[in-house]
Amino acid sequence: MLLNKLKTFWRAVRRLSGDDAYERYLQHHAEHHQADAPLSKEAFFKQWQDEKWNGIKRCC
Repeated sequence: MLLNKLKTFWRAVRRLSGDDAYERYLQHHAEHHQADAPLSKEAFFKQWQDEKWNGIKRCC
């Protein structure tokens, strides 16, 4: 029981931190985009970082 709670907690931490983003991307890609090849891990993280940090990111 404790092990299950720890695993659930760890999955939540990974999701909140974005550590499991590539695994979730691969799962989504396999379900919805079988015709195209998925991005490599490096290309995925570069695209993810570019989307996160490029452009204007301010309130005013």
